[in-house]
Amino acid sequence: MACGAEGVVARIDPRNTARYWNDPQVAGLSYLHADFTTHTYAPHAHDGFVIAVTETGGSEFHSRGQTAEATQATLLVFNPDEPHSGRMGRSTRWRYRSLYLETPAAAALMGSLGLAGSVGFTRNVLHDPDLIAGFLDLHAARDAGRDALEQRERLVESFGALFSKYADGGNRIPVSLSEHGTVGKVIALMRERYAETLTLEQMSAPVGLTPFQLIGLFKRSVGLTPHAQLTQLRLKAATRALRTGATLADAAVGAGFYDQSALNKHFKRCYGITPRQYIRAFG
Repeated sequence: MACGAEGVVARIDPRNTARYWNDPQVAGLSYLHADFTTHTYAPHAHDGFVIAVTETGGSEFHSRGQTAEATQATLLVFNPDEPHSGRMGRSTRWRYRSLYLETPAAAALMGSLGLAGSVGFTRNVLHDPDLIAGFLDLHAARDAGRDALEQRERLVESFGALFSKYADGGNRIPVSLSEHGTVGKVIALMRERYAETLTLEQMSAPVGLTPFQLIGLFKRSVGLTPHAQLTQLRLKAATRALRTGATLADAAVGAGFYDQSALNKHFKRCYGITPRQYIRAFG
C-alpha cells in the first residue's frame, strides 16, 4: 500500500488497482479505493481502526480464528493491532473502499463525539445498510473533494453512529436534549457568518454541544444537517446578490461558496434551475 500523497496509484496491474491518500484536514485519517481481481492479503495488522465497505463482488477474510465473507451487505471493522488476512475466495472481483483511523485521528474524533477513554469492537462483521451507505457516501465525498464542512459532518455522523451502536463503551456517547433556543442560537450564528468557512466545532462549542450532538439536534429539530442548513442560507444570500446585479463569481464567493461551480451545483440541486436561468428570469 502506498502512503502519503493524495491520489497515489499503488498498483499498475490493470487487473488490480488501488488508490491511497491521506486526509489533508484530519491528521491520521487515510483512505483506500481498491479494485482487485487477483489479490491475497497476508496476515497483517494496522496501527488504527480499519473500516471497509464493499462496492462490487467480495472476498474472504480471516480474523479471530474465523473465516467470513466481505460482501456489499457487510461492514468490516478491525481494531488497532488486530491481525487479519484476506483473499478473493469465490468472487472474481472485489472493489471496496476503506478508511484507516490512526491514534491522532481517533483521539480528535472521540473528542467530537464526547467520548472519554478508549473503545473497541467485539466483532468484525456488521450488517447495517444505513451505516454501510453512510460510510460509502463519506468516502465518495472525500474522493470527490466536496465541501470541507460537508466532509467533516459526514465523518462525525458516520463514526458517531458506528461507535454508539456497535463499539464496546460506545453507549457512553451523550445524547443532547433539544434545549430551548439552542438551534436558534446556532442558526443566528450561521446568519452572521455564512460567508466564512465555518466548522462544526465553531458552531457547536458556543452552545455547549459536541459536533456529534449538534448534528443530531439539527436532524431532529430542523430536518437538515448543519451543513445543509448553512447551504440554504448561502443560497439565499447568493440569490439576493444575483438579483442586485452581482456576477456569478462574486455572488458565489460572497455567499460563502468555494467557487462558482459549487454555487451552480447546489443551486441546481435545490432549485432545479441554474443560476443563469434564475438571472434571466429577472432580466
